[in-house]
Amino acid sequence: MNQLFKLLKQPRFSPFFWTQALGAFNDNVFKTALITQVAFNTASLTTLDGGMLVTLLPGVFILPFFLFSASAGQLADKYDKATIIRLVKLLEIAIMLLASAGFILHNLAMLALALFLMGMHSTLFGPVKYSYLPQHLQASELTAGNGLVEMGTFVSILLGQVLGAWLGSLSQHALFTSLSVLLIAVSGFHLSRRIPRSPAPVPALTINWNPVSETANNVRIFWAQPVLWLGIVAISWFWFFGATLLAQFPSLAKGVLQGSERDFIALLTIFSIGVGLGSLLCEKLSQGRHELGLVLLGAVGMSLFTFDFASTSAAIHAQLQADPGLTLRTLAGWEYWHMLADVALLGICGGLYIVPLYVLLQSRTETNYQSRVIAANNILNALFMVLSAGFSLLLFSVGLSIPQLFSATAAVNLLVAGYLCIRQPEYWFSSVAYLKRCFGAA
Repeated sequence: MNQLFKLLKQPRFSPFFWTQALGAFNDNVFKTALITQVAFNTASLTTLDGGMLVTLLPGVFILPFFLFSASAGQLADKYDKATIIRLVKLLEIAIMLLASAGFILHNLAMLALALFLMGMHSTLFGPVKYSYLPQHLQASELTAGNGLVEMGTFVSILLGQVLGAWLGSLSQHALFTSLSVLLIAVSGFHLSRRIPRSPAPVPALTINWNPVSETANNVRIFWAQPVLWLGIVAISWFWFFGATLLAQFPSLAKGVLQGSERDFIALLTIFSIGVGLGSLLCEKLSQGRHELGLVLLGAVGMSLFTFDFASTSAAIHAQLQADPGLTLRTLAGWEYWHMLADVALLGICGGLYIVPLYVLLQSRTETNYQSRVIAANNILNALFMVLSAGFSLLLFSVGLSIPQLFSATAAVNLLVAGYLCIRQPEYWFSSVAYLKRCFGAA
């Protein structure tokens, strides 16, 4: 853990870390405050159906990843990354001014436009976020750096959702939400000014502004390299897996566990903290190396604890149905704490799974193409998150419950892990070698 604390004190890492964390925080404060208002105070914003809008608005945020990721990757390869970050942070301030006007004027069109622009803000930042690290960290520091970034991202998302939900519930939500998002944006820009210069790897690059042809070019680059292609598929699958589970947490808390918003927040909090802890543990477990063996171990753990989470939540539901006098708080037995432990361990395994994959992309991609490959990864991540919604709807349409959906997702996760090992045996052999080292086998 000393490596982690040292990095957080380094001027080459610390300003970047806090800048990216504040960006993720602000995304979620604004997005959650808006969705909370639409869900609980629709009439003040529009005559449209609130339920339909709550479903559509996250899509407005994701859309820019498809439209602008290809261009964002080229910009990050062509220009100084520190300069791009500062310009993106200035853009964030302008977007938050628009969002503030939308909240104060109760103008849904302005708020939807601001949400779309915040999606674009995240799209522009994404390729810089992961290509910055190999430019400023040594190879032995990449696991620690990525672990800290993933931890910071998930904790920021969590805190942003909690603060956004609280702000959206206030009677003076417009004023307090506007002040909050503007303050966060300005703080992010202030920190970004301390980020050291990051010279462009390909300053002579000619920008192709056509997102379709440029995305096709990027796909050709990593399609010809199976290691990169499989790494991107594995990362995108993580976001599919996480989106499938997290999207059902509110319904699980209310319908299956017969709980309240507090139980939804508890599930989200424990999962997010778990991913953060798992991300930090990667540095300790890998001992400063790029340890690809953790990917398969993390994937197996994800499935194991998701199966158990589904079984335990179904058992809790059965007990609550059998005895109407019981509540989640008064439930006899240890099932409730068992379920929360499953969520925490699931999150930890997710952190162990995802960090080595990002290190793989950074360490095995040519420097001249690094940002563009990461941009292509972001496009596929967004596509998999959209597909996760279709996957859930399909399984619900054939009569599966939420715990059964979780079990099905865990089963598919094992198939994906098997596919990775078959297509790229390095995942299997690295896991076996890692376990042998851990247990002192010859």
